[in-house]
Amino acid sequence: MLNWDEEITPAASVAPGMALPPGGAMLGTQPFLAPRAAENAAPAFAAPKPQAPAQKMSERRVNAADKRIINGQTDVNQLVPFKYKWAWEKYLATCANHWMPQEVNMTRDIALWKDPNGLTEEERRIVKRNLGFFVTADSLAANNIVLGTYRHITAPECRQFLLRQAFEEAIHTHAYQYIVESLGLDEGEIFNAYHEVPAIRAKDEFLIPFIDAIMDPHFHTGTPEADQTLLKSLIVFACLMEGLFFYVGFTQILALGRQNKMTGAAEQYQYILRDESMHCNFGIDLINQLKLENPQLWTPAFKAEVKELFLTAVELEYRYAEDTMPRGVLGLNASMFKGYLRYIANRRATQIGLEALFPHEENPFPWMSEMIDLKKERNFFETRVIEYQSGGALSWD
Repeated sequence: MLNWDEEITPAASVAPGMALPPGGAMLGTQPFLAPRAAENAAPAFAAPKPQAPAQKMSERRVNAADKRIINGQTDVNQLVPFKYKWAWEKYLATCANHWMPQEVNMTRDIALWKDPNGLTEEERRIVKRNLGFFVTADSLAANNIVLGTYRHITAPECRQFLLRQAFEEAIHTHAYQYIVESLGLDEGEIFNAYHEVPAIRAKDEFLIPFIDAIMDPHFHTGTPEADQTLLKSLIVFACLMEGLFFYVGFTQILALGRQNKMTGAAEQYQYILRDESMHCNFGIDLINQLKLENPQLWTPAFKAEVKELFLTAVELEYRYAEDTMPRGVLGLNASMFKGYLRYIANRRATQIGLEALFPHEENPFPWMSEMIDLKKERNFFETRVIEYQSGGALSWD
């Protein structure tokens, strides 16, 4: 798994223009994340339009060399022979990291939350704002995978990872709900924050057009414009949603845990951070492989558009930091996150072959790298709910 100090493998360089994806529905104007309705629409999981006669393709066995990330003509039901072994290895790694929210004991968090003097108002605001963003963010990510990305990817190894990733997004949503329920929070307030809190709403509205574009039942890859639309959606979700939009919240809750506050919630956030780091790394590998196979998509105009998306995302996440931390708390303040977000944006940009957007920025929170490399078994026995039995995938060595 990549961490902040790992050497970055340069992405493939590549080369003509594109348009923004169709404007997505604004939150509240139509069912959130619902695909566009259309008469005689193709099913949500329809395969990409074939580029060669199906009869011809069925006459021979799958050759690994013929596989493609998108627009492939090999049988998507045949996992082997492997071509993208890295995707399979990442799938196995995520399975080995399996966890469930009920494994984490929330007793101390509940007592602290109910104690009028347990947390300051600023600390309580951080917890509620975090949950307000995350309870719907991972549902948004899961819907994007299941109803959009999955049906356009034609490499079975990559589809296998996406299935596991979708399940993990469900686990994350479960975890946030478990925290909300444990603390006795107002579910209406928390689950509607993406409608009612402008800083959260703005981030979701930034993402929705890229979801709508690839969830449209009439959308199919196979043209330069459509392939660029999919590539841009992959970049937005791997690099900007999972790779940037989550990091203010992760840092804030883990900072609470480092001060021995909300330790149950912090432990769950550690596991989620580890999962999301793997999702981000897989997405970056997928993006770079797609670029290698389709270098004509990586045009100067496309790169310029992606850079603007990065800049917008950094600004939106910084506004979220200001909203969650109007005053200093936990030894942190919003201005500290400006450098951190720029540092992360630089890493994401260079990982997909762009130049650093904010040269010379350094990581003000080096301890976050340790959190990404969390080993699940480190303190598992101290917090495990005794009645809960997990699978046998964990290593206890």
